[in-house]
Amino acid sequence: MTPTGRPAPAAPRVFSRRTHARAGLICFPHAGGAAGAYRAWALESPWDVEVSAVQYPGRGDRYGEPVAADMEALVDDVVAGLLREHTADTLATTVLFGHSMGAAVAYEAARRLAVTGRPPAGLVVSGQPAPRRTRGGTLHLADDAGLLADLRRLGGTGQDVLDDGALLEALLPAVRGDYRLIETYRPLPGCRLTLPVTVLYAGDDPEVTPEEALAWSEVTDGTCEVAVFGGGHFYLETRREEVLARVLKAVRAALPVTVSAWPATP
Repeated sequence: MTPTGRPAPAAPRVFSRRTHARAGLICFPHAGGAAGAYRAWALESPWDVEVSAVQYPGRGDRYGEPVAADMEALVDDVVAGLLREHTADTLATTVLFGHSMGAAVAYEAARRLAVTGRPPAGLVVSGQPAPRRTRGGTLHLADDAGLLADLRRLGGTGQDVLDDGALLEALLPAVRGDYRLIETYRPLPGCRLTLPVTVLYAGDDPEVTPEEALAWSEVTDGTCEVAVFGGGHFYLETRREEVLARVLKAVRAALPVTVSAWPATP
């Protein structure tokens, strides 16, 4: 927190504090997304799991900051916030979750945290090919109409937003910056993970094939489980209850044995 009581710029946003939480789930938004996308997850999570979300620069309450130039710059930003807010003990009971671009950011953040000696308990990735299967792309070079067409194709942006010219004008720089980041991303130098990885994807998602999802097993010496859902790229919104339950299962499975048996009440 800053002296004014506001969250530090890179600190994860907590929408519903869990005083007796035994575990944490930190969420990383998709390209163009903001921390608020996970507000419902925070409200619907059980008493023993506190859900927070990373706020990337250039959107939400960080709107006035420049969008990260590349993956390394974004990881520098978010990991600084995580280390400011978490000790090695709290990260040992915290799982990182990321969807689409957020999956790649969460993966690189987990690697960076491991190097600092504060690895998270686990990693859950969604809707994104494994790092060494990244597809690249040039949509970040397209005009605004091209970007809007892709947002419509993926279906994760509300029609009210797409119909609001002034709002789109404000949002598109962050969208373009995120597209540039993920389309030019290649795995950063670093260590192989040793933590458990859970991979989620949708059967009708054009952005990730079953083979690209299974390839996440290449990033860790720990266990790797894969689960497929019905729906398209933003299946985690249309199947939120089902997806959240699977993510929470991964949170519990990743925790040390000493905190795995939780009572029903605090």
